[in-house]
Amino acid sequence: MKLLTVLGLLAASVAGQEPSTPATIVPRPKAGDTAAPLPGANIRVDSNLVLIPVSVADALNRPVTGLDQDVFEIAEDKVKQRITSFGGEDAPLSVGIVFDTSGSMSSKLGKARQAVSELFKVANPEDEAFLVEFNDRPEVAMPFTHNLDDIRARLVFTKAKGRTALLDGALLGLRTMKKAKNPRRALIVISDGVDNSSRYTQSELKNVVKEADVQIYSIALYSNPNDREELMGVDLLRNISEPTGGRIFVVANVNDLPDVAGKIGIELRNQYVLGYSPSNGARDGRYRKVAVKIIQPRGLPPLHASWRTGYYAPTQ
Repeated sequence: MKLLTVLGLLAASVAGQEPSTPATIVPRPKAGDTAAPLPGANIRVDSNLVLIPVSVADALNRPVTGLDQDVFEIAEDKVKQRITSFGGEDAPLSVGIVFDTSGSMSSKLGKARQAVSELFKVANPEDEAFLVEFNDRPEVAMPFTHNLDDIRARLVFTKAKGRTALLDGALLGLRTMKKAKNPRRALIVISDGVDNSSRYTQSELKNVVKEADVQIYSIALYSNPNDREELMGVDLLRNISEPTGGRIFVVANVNDLPDVAGKIGIELRNQYVLGYSPSNGARDGRYRKVAVKIIQPRGLPPLHASWRTGYYAPTQ
């Protein structure tokens, strides 16, 4: 059974999109203030079916397609589950671009713009996308649109300045994703800096990521992998990406940025979707851990998989 093409990225204009004013993230309350809710999104899990997107790659990180269902095993809280649906379709995707415009990006903006264009090369007419830019503070520079030229046009006028509110930018991206119309959702974070301006903390971001039904792919533009601050930035982006079934790509040469973005686009379009009805039917709202195992097919090089590592059970 061959995998059907899964997920296009972004295209086709839709007339009549209502304009929206740029939004900014809500500041984290100071000590003594009334606590404000963190931006987040509840995972959408049908009461009888859990869908887990899975990306499979070889040792060179090339997507592997055409695998049969019997190659996969899936478990929830260490209990093996029966896969009841398998494959995928060219389903529309909602994508958020979280784009670093801090001062250190000055010499990298051109290639970063090209990277976004590469993501847009694979397209589905029903896809939609938005753009969050961040430096000292994040803002929704372009709300959800089906017209990719709107986002490209906005990026042409982007200027690099200020510090890096990476955590706040990612949080605003997840908050904006709550308005998505498509069930398949992905956030693409492009940054070269260690956070030095956010009001929210890393632990707060991790909590929101855990609740949100969004795959996160991060492109880290770091030139010195031995630098302590850069390693901290890589660890941050890895910790918010991998648990969602997404990945982090560390780019040392800015000229490689468009190619890496193109690989992310291809991976999003070549995912397996495993569906199962949980053997644990309790509606307790608890977090369920998910594990996917690949039974190595004969004649193929070693394969590795990426998937969302868990979800919250429904409460109703």
